[in-house]
Amino acid sequence: MEEAGWTRLGADLCRVRPTTPGSATSVYTYSSERFGSGTRTHASILAVSHTSGHLTSTCVSQATMSVLCYNKGCGQRFDPENNPDDGCTYHPGVPVFHDALKGWSCCKRRTTDFSDFLSIVGCTKGPHDKEKPPEPVKPDVTSSVEKKEADDQKPKFNEYIISAPMPQKAIRRPSADEPIVRMQHKVSASLKQALEKLHLSEDAEEKKEEDSDEIKIGTCCKNGGCTKSFEGPASDAEVCAYHSGFPIFHEGMKYWTCCKRKTSDFNTFLSQEGCTKGTHLWRKKDTGKKVVPCRFDWHQTGSQVIISIYAKNAIPELCYVDANSTTLNIRIIFEGEKEFEQKISLWGVIDVSKSMVNMMAAKIEVAMKKSEPMSWARLDLPPSVPPTTESEKKEEEADSEDEDE
Repeated sequence: MEEAGWTRLGADLCRVRPTTPGSATSVYTYSSERFGSGTRTHASILAVSHTSGHLTSTCVSQATMSVLCYNKGCGQRFDPENNPDDGCTYHPGVPVFHDALKGWSCCKRRTTDFSDFLSIVGCTKGPHDKEKPPEPVKPDVTSSVEKKEADDQKPKFNEYIISAPMPQKAIRRPSADEPIVRMQHKVSASLKQALEKLHLSEDAEEKKEEDSDEIKIGTCCKNGGCTKSFEGPASDAEVCAYHSGFPIFHEGMKYWTCCKRKTSDFNTFLSQEGCTKGTHLWRKKDTGKKVVPCRFDWHQTGSQVIISIYAKNAIPELCYVDANSTTLNIRIIFEGEKEFEQKISLWGVIDVSKSMVNMMAAKIEVAMKKSEPMSWARLDLPPSVPPTTESEKKEEEADSEDEDE
């Protein structure tokens, strides 16, 4: 082999240059090119005998020029002697994992797949870095003083101090026999205007009736379900077929309480022939107040329970709501002659002094202040079930045995 020629050393192709010409034992250096990898290597060979032109020693030390880049997102090998300023594409930020999304803090791309996250191309150019980042060192705490110092070094913004509210004491349910107090009421402007119009129309009708006691031609019969009108004195001799009960509208069905012929069509309901025979009623007499059912519902907020009673043109002077902490008595007079009454044993406890009745043209709202800020499961308290006696228990057991047989 010639000293300046090429030779194979293992997997390397080497060019040998003697450091001491003419010496039997010399130190040779060579530069090699690994087949298929493209890496370059420098090495030193000691105690080389070249008497016969052959290398007889092996490489005892080798410094590899191909090193790993530790920039985040790179992971490639590079030559430290050939490391340009834009040779590395990496991420200067830190990994971000939030709500199943993965990405880098330095760029906006996010993915849910971890393999896709690892393959995200760097967003910054720069030189490769061969320095391995240091591993985070956990302090070795050996005493309470050192532990306190380590706690003081922790970032304070990651610490959350949450103080739960003090548990409130349950309020004892007062007796239902407590004194009854009348709630304050407030009349809206819309109700005042509606009542004024109603009074004016009633006064005009009364004046007309006083001026003439005669029944006018075309006056309709006031009996429920009768469609006849006054045509003259002969109409008084006619038989009136009417409904003696009152109409019921429930779950889409319409019927009279006196005959129970139910229908869902309103026109069919109006055309139902009366079930009672009698005389026509051309002028309705004032028979006083009439107790009628009235629709009402309720809802609640954090501090109040509100009952809405859908009664039009209620008369404030005749309406009232009496209550104590657990009981409610409601009396509403509306539309001149209709009366609604309801007694409710409340599910929760209220503060009567801070409760109010708001009267409007279309409805009345009873706003009750809760004594404790808790959610009500229902409006009324279900009646208590009396405890069963021993004899009743035996009868129930005997009935169940008979059913099994």
